[in-house]
Amino acid sequence: QEHVVEYGGGSVQAGGSLRLSCEDSGYAFSSYCLGWFRQAPGKEREGLAAIDHDGTTKYAESVEGRFTISRENVKHTLYLQMNSLKSEDTATYYCARQRKPATCSPDFQWSFGYWGQGTQVTVSS
Repeated sequence: QEHVVEYGGGSVQAGGSLRLSCEDSGYAFSSYCLGWFRQAPGKEREGLAAIDHDGTTKYAESVEGRFTISRENVKHTLYLQMNSLKSEDTATYYCARQRKPATCSPDFQWSFGYWGQGTQVTVSS
């Protein structure tokens, strides 16, 4: 059975960095559009970044320039490098695979599925 697992979250001070990883066991991993999302307490889930099968990336304005999405197809792993973290980045972070036809973008959250269980990131000021 396919699974998606995120890890790498933790606690960090403002200005610090973290790298999140997401393992996706899907058999056609290299062909997927993959994305990172987050949800803070009391807020809706927010799309952050997406990467297409050819490496094309798109970012939400809130993280562009600070976060970098990348993938390593051989390892079936998606990454999110997060730099210059702010207290407002505190949230549970999720990865997902696009399952419905749409532009590979974090703006199209409705098109993503196969959500992992999430990994918590806490940024203290």
